[in-house]
Amino acid sequence: MLVSSAASAVADIIEVEMLNRNDAGERMVFSQELIRAEVGDTIRFIPTDKSHNAQSVRDALPEGQEAFRGRLNEAVEYVVTEAGLTAVVCLPHQSMGMVALVVVGDDVSNAEQILDARIPGKGGDKIEALVEEARAMVAEPVNEADQTS
Repeated sequence: MLVSSAASAVADIIEVEMLNRNDAGERMVFSQELIRAEVGDTIRFIPTDKSHNAQSVRDALPEGQEAFRGRLNEAVEYVVTEAGLTAVVCLPHQSMGMVALVVVGDDVSNAEQILDARIPGKGGDKIEALVEEARAMVAEPVNEADQTS
């Protein structure tokens, strides 16, 4: 019990905005599309602009992770309980590419499951690119000697 208390004390709250347009001019997007998290973190999806929701995709999350579905124009929180990948969409705008991918730990073992999910239009293409980005990110070892301040 003490261990879970200590874990929750260091858990992060990650805020992701649901936007009609980002600073780069992209329309119908989440402010973060590749979201790094750890077990115990909470991801809060905030409807900064109207007409958006955030929800997990059926069969596109780690085994044991509870699915979530936010209502239109309402914030929703997603508590991370399992390592792996979770696909997130804005239901009204997923075909326009309003999708995100949560990467928990360095676990991309359910990547094929994410790629098999039925996400229409540009959303499916973007999820595919995000999965490849996550795989590359996890495959690259961090060499502290190569990092400079």
